[in-house]
Amino acid sequence: MALSLRICLLALSVVFLAAASVSTRPPAAATVPGPARLAGPVRPALDRKPRRHRAASLGQRAVRIAARELGVPYRYGGSSPSGFDCSGLITYVYGKLGIRLPHNAAAQYSFGRAIDRSHLRPGDLVFFHGLGHVGLYIGRGRIIHAPRSGEHVEIQSLALRSGSVEGARRLVRA
Repeated sequence: MALSLRICLLALSVVFLAAASVSTRPPAAATVPGPARLAGPVRPALDRKPRRHRAASLGQRAVRIAARELGVPYRYGGSSPSGFDCSGLITYVYGKLGIRLPHNAAAQYSFGRAIDRSHLRPGDLVFFHGLGHVGLYIGRGRIIHAPRSGEHVEIQSLALRSGSVEGARRLVRA
């Protein structure tokens, strides 16, 4: 019986010794993937400033809405995505933002505040031809507007209309 007890103890010590050597042995390099490599210098996470997302301005939101209407046909008196005239496009866009404007370019000129052409920002209204036409400034010297019968809502360079600019207005939420 003493012999069988010794054999059992010897077998248990071999099992425990094998288990202990497995847990202390470093893993094989081929089985564990290395860290991901990034090209270029990487700044430590501690010196990064948190990004603050600024809410889009009223004008930027107006430009986004107007851009969705590119290609809509011109329709005299139109103020919906089935067809727009110039002031109808502006009425529609700002109406989506909770600002009610009249459906007339000359009447729209009395809203907001006057802006010098050199200070235009996206969303500003630009008036032409004795206040008979209006477009929405989108930045980089361009406007979105509904030009005339037979055409569609389009983007146009303000430089092409520079001689006929009557003024500009910036709408602000009250």
